[in-house]
Amino acid sequence: MTRDDSASKPAELRHRIMAGFIGNVVEWYDFALYGYLAGVIAPVFFPSNDPTAGLIATYGIFAAGFLMRPLGAAVFGWFGDRYGRARTMQISVVMMAMPTLFLGILPTYAQVGVLAPALLVLVRLLQGLSVGGEFSSSATYLVETAPLKKRGLTGSWANIGSMSGSLLGVGAAALVTNLFDAQTLADWAWRLPFLGGALLGTVAILIRRNLHMSEHFRQHQEGRDETSPLLEAFTTNRKETLLAVAFAASYGTCYYIAFVYLPEWLSGQGLMARDTALLINTAMTVLVIPAMPLAAIVGDRWLPRRVWIALAIGSLALAAWPLHEWMLASGGAILPVVVAHAVSFLLLAVPLGSGPALFAEMFPERDRLSGYSVAFNIGLGIFGGLTPMIATSLIAATGLVTAPALYMLVAGLIAVVALVFTPDRSRAPLR
Repeated sequence: MTRDDSASKPAELRHRIMAGFIGNVVEWYDFALYGYLAGVIAPVFFPSNDPTAGLIATYGIFAAGFLMRPLGAAVFGWFGDRYGRARTMQISVVMMAMPTLFLGILPTYAQVGVLAPALLVLVRLLQGLSVGGEFSSSATYLVETAPLKKRGLTGSWANIGSMSGSLLGVGAAALVTNLFDAQTLADWAWRLPFLGGALLGTVAILIRRNLHMSEHFRQHQEGRDETSPLLEAFTTNRKETLLAVAFAASYGTCYYIAFVYLPEWLSGQGLMARDTALLINTAMTVLVIPAMPLAAIVGDRWLPRRVWIALAIGSLALAAWPLHEWMLASGGAILPVVVAHAVSFLLLAVPLGSGPALFAEMFPERDRLSGYSVAFNIGLGIFGGLTPMIATSLIAATGLVTAPALYMLVAGLIAVVALVFTPDRSRAPLR
């Protein structure tokens, strides 16, 4: 049986898509939930009168965000290139579901003292490790098991899962916040959405339990030598890895400015109440979900993937400063803010939809997951994650309130340059 014959069976393809989709739902559900409820959770585990707990919070959160994710990318990338993407996905989803359950049942500082924040940080470190491998593993598996002419569309389900999980997490947090008073929420109700996430994780484990190694991976594994795939990503395929890091960092910067920082910028400039800005941001995220597969289809059928993504990011870079100026000049009127969000989000739907296939196509099979994982997590995890802090610092240093837009312009242009030097393999068989 050939790889395309297997992938073309509708029932098998649907199962693989669901397996890739559900893991990212679980991952980003927890991410959004923790971020939304952080203000409620922090006093429960990190009381301000205990300096030791404060140090654990400071260094533990730093490690979870900036150390464990790249470490997870290296570990899961190596494991997935050695033993298969399916096994990696089965392990990563367990490592996401269990900490979500643990978080829902952890003892509080009032119950066990400084052990409580230590346990919370340990849980977050374990989640950070799994996050480093989940997205790239599932995206790679989806692309490798997809028919040639549907690699973009099939790979887009990884990001559809991410966005859906984020919305689900925000919705669950908003639900308990509105259903319970502040004291009940702080006492125990904050645990409910995490326990719900554990149930979601159990469903994901069940869906992934029967995943099989892709035929493409099986064919390439026969007779391979013992060279570390992680080493190959930085030696034999160093060019691909560096280009992927450059693109991921630049695209991640644009993503974080639009999806994460824009509501804070509107609020910080006194243009709009934070709650209103977040509501618009969430509504536009709903718009992006159906736009991603549509954008991926364009890359599969009509425009080469690299060209299509470069056009979108280049357009976003050029539009960033005029859109920010328009919002400023309007004093935060609804129409300019909504239009700015819609333009930014729809243009970003192109790399969100077609990006997973582009990354997977950049690398040969023998070190594909290692190269993809490391580049993606360094680019989006570190450079992207630092974007809000950098954007705020740029405003403070220059006094220019549209500095984040200029930062997006530079990042977008760097992404385009990286794509210019990236070979387009959207119409060719995977290596």
